[in-house]
Amino acid sequence: MRKLNVLFVLLALVLFAAPALAGKDDPLFINLTSDDPHRALMAIGFGQAQMQRGHALTVYLNDKGVLVASKKNTAQFAEQQKMLSDIAAKGGAVLVCPMCSKKFGVAEADLVEGAKITSPDITGPALFKDGTKTLSW
Repeated sequence: MRKLNVLFVLLALVLFAAPALAGKDDPLFINLTSDDPHRALMAIGFGQAQMQRGHALTVYLNDKGVLVASKKNTAQFAEQQKMLSDIAAKGGAVLVCPMCSKKFGVAEADLVEGAKITSPDITGPALFKDGTKTLSW
């Protein structure tokens, strides 16, 4: 009986403790809420690296993250903005929360090349597509 219990415990560990691994082309959805330059660089850089490995990428900027994409803040976020524009130019999506943009005074005309104010009709399918993995900064 003891051996059977041990076997069930081991089986449960294997089945339920296995890491959630991404498929070779599963989409990645990054939620960036911070305007901290280092955190933004980490989030965008990680996404860019995964996109280069074949994963579709959506970078969703909300809360203070919208400030990262504003050309008014280029002095503070030049590297991050270049990376966001490169992601968009290579087929990734750089989506900006409309409510957060309004709150922080970021108009669509202020956004870096390729970034766009989004809507639930655009954000939802990117977030809920089968196989999508999400990360937040």
